[in-house]
Amino acid sequence: MEKEWYVVNTYSGHEESVKEKLEARAESMGFLDYIFRIIIPETVEIETLKDGTKKEKKKKMFPGYILVEMIMTDEAWYIVRNTPGVTGFIGSSGKGAKPTPLPPHEIDKVLANMGMSRVDTDKELTVGTKVKIIEGPFNDMEGKIDSIDKENARLNVLIDLFGQETPVEVEMYQVSVLG
Repeated sequence: MEKEWYVVNTYSGHEESVKEKLEARAESMGFLDYIFRIIIPETVEIETLKDGTKKEKKKKMFPGYILVEMIMTDEAWYIVRNTPGVTGFIGSSGKGAKPTPLPPHEIDKVLANMGMSRVDTDKELTVGTKVKIIEGPFNDMEGKIDSIDKENARLNVLIDLFGQETPVEVEMYQVSVLG
């Protein structure tokens, strides 16, 4: 089983407290290997006040929803849906059916708007990590990370092209880490 992204419905205005409670439950119940990142999709808007000063304001992209990166096991599913403030998963028919994960292209758009990537750059990406390119002209090719540009969310990956090790530049969201 691999980790995927799911949309969790919460009471509107309670997204931050649900996120905190879910992180605490995952840690206290020993499920940090199944429940990974919990994100409240937000964008930053710049507001001009009456006196001419500018102020940054965070705006929720989807009020009442959080995104959870997790491996969907019976236990992890139970922990998330029984967290206070959670009303359910999106993509579940109910009746005990597990929800459907977000397709990669949809989560990529949301995370890119927030300056993030599906790959947890701090924990998963290091020089020498083996990755598979999952999008773009080098789709399905495997290689090793040669360098990381976190600021611009880009990687240099060494791939085998015509029997020669060749560096190619890809966006972080275009790779998946090989186990």
